[in-house]
Amino acid sequence: MLDTIQAINKTAAFNRWAGFEVTSAANGEAELRMNWREEDMGQYAGFLHAGMIGAMLDTVSGYAAATVAGRVLASHFSVNCVSPAIGRAFVARGRVVKAGCKQVFAAAELYAQGEGADSLKLVATGNAILVPVEDPASAPPKKAQPAA
Repeated sequence: MLDTIQAINKTAAFNRWAGFEVTSAANGEAELRMNWREEDMGQYAGFLHAGMIGAMLDTVSGYAAATVAGRVLASHFSVNCVSPAIGRAFVARGRVVKAGCKQVFAAAELYAQGEGADSLKLVATGNAILVPVEDPASAPPKKAQPAA
């Protein structure tokens, strides 16, 4: 499963730009890592921008859901910033809370990593509702609509 999620991650231009690295993915759980770049990831006070925080939490929630439900899209997403996001790298962990046929509920946390690999500080949490979607390649062709 890890290889599949890593391959999916490589197809997303934003994820490549941000430097998201999928470090684990299996059984309703996923983890991402991203190194801090001061020149283009910060907000006015020098912390990780909330948009980047949201992107990591959204992505890791989707990858966790994908391990149990295949291709998914977020239908709802929320973020709680609990501490200034300051670190040399950031680690996002997502997990499936409940997977149904039509919805997958996921929760995620984002940690700032300091100088030591074990120095993780919680900076944000998130929740997502994701919906399974068909792979466009396997969807039946749409019927042509008559001109009005």
